[in-house]
Amino acid sequence: MGNKKNALKPIIEELNSGKVANIKKALKSLQVNGDASVIKPLANVLKSKISPEIDLEIIGFLSDLKDTSVKQEVIDVLNEDDYLDVRHQILTSIWNCKIDYSEFIADFVAIACDGNFMETFECLTILENLEGPFEERHILECQLLLKEYIESNSAVDKKKSQVMSDIASLIKSFDLEVDDDY
Repeated sequence: MGNKKNALKPIIEELNSGKVANIKKALKSLQVNGDASVIKPLANVLKSKISPEIDLEIIGFLSDLKDTSVKQEVIDVLNEDDYLDVRHQILTSIWNCKIDYSEFIADFVAIACDGNFMETFECLTILENLEGPFEERHILECQLLLKEYIESNSAVDKKKSQVMSDIASLIKSFDLEVDDDY
């Protein structure tokens, strides 16, 4: 474990250099040597808006992730206020990747409730692509979040309201398929 951390240190330094060439080199190194600990540094580079090209490369990198150990780190970043500026981009990478985030269904519903229209739309896309099975407690949490959203939001944004309605229908369909074994 110590060796991996030591190997990552110079890569993270390159990632944080602010130089496009160094960041590209670091991303290539992370494909081989990366682990879940690099998610926040990648989100920080996205936040710094170095260049649209780097943003696309990072989103592409995140979209290509296959290691399921990154899920919690990605969700943590999505839920941190420090990363609200890049939340939409990270959500985009999630529905493009092959990792199943089914156990985080309630996190996506919460983000949909709190987020702007595009974040809500991205969450709908993620939810539509979740594989399940879903735990009853997660579905109940989703239903509670949706109930609170409906009670506290008058239909100010019609487009978002429609997407939220689609999310509610989707959660209802998931409820019919709940895995009672949990």
